[in-house]
Amino acid sequence: MKVSMLVLALFGFSSVVMAQDSTTTPPVEQYTYASHLDVAKIISEDPVPDVCAVVPVHMTYQDSQGKQHILQYEVMGSGCSNG
Repeated sequence: MKVSMLVLALFGFSSVVMAQDSTTTPPVEQYTYASHLDVAKIISEDPVPDVCAVVPVHMTYQDSQGKQHILQYEVMGSGCSNG
């Protein structure tokens, strides 16, 4: 009985921690040609995968107001040969 109570308490605590983490991570925004970007500082970018296909990548950036954004956009992979 005590073990099951301990397990239940741990699951409850972990769900609270996960809920706190999700509030600090901004939602992923999808890029379109109509998107108006306000990029003051690039924080990180995904590397372009070594595949021959169009793939999604992410850029994390800060706008001029200091707010952090995560932008998803598509790029051509770097794995295509030219001949």
